[in-house]
Amino acid sequence: MDRRLFLIASGAAALSAGSAAAAAGPKLTVYKTASCGCCRGWVTAMARAGFAPTVVEVEDLSVEWRKRGVPDQLSSCHLADIGGYVTVGHVPPQDVRRLLKERPKALGLTVPGMPLGSPGMEHPSGKTEPYETLLLLPGGRTRVFARHA
Repeated sequence: MDRRLFLIASGAAALSAGSAAAAAGPKLTVYKTASCGCCRGWVTAMARAGFAPTVVEVEDLSVEWRKRGVPDQLSSCHLADIGGYVTVGHVPPQDVRRLLKERPKALGLTVPGMPLGSPGMEHPSGKTEPYETLLLLPGGRTRVFARHA
């Protein structure tokens, strides 16, 4: 009888794991350097928000953002490809979800710099600073996509 219960429980666990994998959120490929800890924090925040990140470590991140048409002044410490868009820096998961839902004609989103309190840049005290997520338009133009306090 114990063996039978074990087999039933094992089968249920396998089905549950399969369902979780099938329910995984949008896939994103994150490009970062090996030494960046805040990038790991952003990847963790995205995974917790239901995204399925794959990390690719690169020597020179500028090669990646230039390939995608991101101007140097709008770059940051990591970037990700998701759903035909690029995200640069500490873009909040809810902004990425909105981007994928609305599908604007754009390159993607950026949060230039490393604002305190953005995903991956949390401070132990809870201190934050206001920042904007910018919509990256062709030709290096931008417009405000979201404001965060």
